[in-house]
Amino acid sequence: MNKKHQRTLKNIFKDPVQSNVIWKDIETLLRILGAEISEGSGSRIRIALNGVRAVFHRPHPRKETDKGALRSMRTFLKNAGVEEDDEV
Repeated sequence: MNKKHQRTLKNIFKDPVQSNVIWKDIETLLRILGAEISEGSGSRIRIALNGVRAVFHRPHPRKETDKGALRSMRTFLKNAGVEEDDEV
């Protein structure tokens, strides 16, 4: 995992919740962590990581992830066994 991926992971877990995390960076991080990502209908994407599954919506028209989705992503990653200081 390079520094950009580590920074994205730290931003997901940062308190207070950030409002400037780019969704594309989150998707890239998920792929690096080994997640399976498949397209759903519309802006939905299905993510499976370490046996945990979730459905998220890609933000549009903005590229930044909203705070609610970022909290959900944090919960998803924790449930999948990913911690803020993990390295791949």
